[in-house]
Amino acid sequence: MAEIKPFQGIRPSRERAAEIAALPYDVYNRKEAKEVVKKNPLSFLRIDRAETNFDDSVSEYDDVVYQKAHDLLWEMVENGNFVQDKEDVYYIYELTMDGRSQTGIVACASIDDYLNNVIKKHENTRSEKEADRIRHVDTCNAQTGPIFLAYRSNAGINAIVERVKTQKPLYHFTSDDGITHRVFIMENPEDIAAVKDAFAKMDSIYIADGHHRCASAVRVGQKRRKEHPGYRGDEEFNYFLSVLFPDDQLMIMDYNRVVKDLNGMSKESFYNRVAKKVDILKRQRTPVAPGQKGQFSMFLSQHWYLCQFKAEDVEEAANDPVASLDVSLLQDLLLEPVLGIEDPKRDERIDFVGGIRGLGELERRCRSDCKVAFAMYPTSITELFAVADAGLLMPPKSTWFEPKLRSGLFIHALDSISESADNN
Repeated sequence: MAEIKPFQGIRPSRERAAEIAALPYDVYNRKEAKEVVKKNPLSFLRIDRAETNFDDSVSEYDDVVYQKAHDLLWEMVENGNFVQDKEDVYYIYELTMDGRSQTGIVACASIDDYLNNVIKKHENTRSEKEADRIRHVDTCNAQTGPIFLAYRSNAGINAIVERVKTQKPLYHFTSDDGITHRVFIMENPEDIAAVKDAFAKMDSIYIADGHHRCASAVRVGQKRRKEHPGYRGDEEFNYFLSVLFPDDQLMIMDYNRVVKDLNGMSKESFYNRVAKKVDILKRQRTPVAPGQKGQFSMFLSQHWYLCQFKAEDVEEAANDPVASLDVSLLQDLLLEPVLGIEDPKRDERIDFVGGIRGLGELERRCRSDCKVAFAMYPTSITELFAVADAGLLMPPKSTWFEPKLRSGLFIHALDSISESADNN
């Protein structure tokens, strides 16, 4: 049983939404973030990456950086760039990329559902990456970046969402990367009750993207519970900001691999070892993408090779939801035994390239700092659900979701506005 509750969102004023909305904080390095903020001083990156307000001599983890994020956020609320709705509502968030749309419900999910595995994970988190967002959420007294959740499509929810989308949108703009964003408010009490009840009947919801942000939000909630030993359970710190999408609308792109050397082998020796491990179907000069599960492409010495895992290897792994992933087969059959990459999370010889960058980026990397690239067939949402349902974890960098949710369009305060603004 999942508790997905409406809330009184803090959001940009209508005329400021397009300027404020920003890609997630972890898409940029510090230099890139500073350039974005310089071009657009209202960008939410100024808050999500508050080190952009300081000289590079100031550590991004300095106390003054987190305090600056708090101050900037609540100044924007005070001056009217952000407003807060007076009633608990759901928001409907539609993103359109290359003519394809996906629509999610913006709401608050329960930290207890995360702790009890109703909200399921497929990825490990690292404490050092959590620490930054824990401090950001705790100091700002608000969650500023939504967690991307997925659920099995529900006809009742879909019908209500489509009806709400016939209303005039609250926001409608196209961002610099060509993604069109539309936001609507679901405020009819009957609609809200029906959606809440439909989610309450679901025994599983899945983290699609944002594992570290989710874990950080939960840790802050646990911290607040310790600070409020008489808490009732309905305080805002018991919930975290989310956008929930039906599984049949989601697109997962390939997450590709590049390797900096051939583990001491010549190109010929490496190719011969690969040819013994997998079936090589095609060799050509022009890029070729894998066309189905079980295939991958390899770029080596100015040539593309369309490859396929051998039937016996696929069959052997078929009953294991993790081992049967294409990224796992590549790791187990080539990356570790041939290239010597035992731990792709820590080995500096391997890097990962999101499919949004295209096959041309793999060629570019192999002409600059790498020797071989592997283009993967995308992991499916069905495979993601199967891994999470089994209580298992995917290899690192198994999924790349597009389009990316914007930060700054929805903010969830952990206290009332006055209490949150007075924090620290």
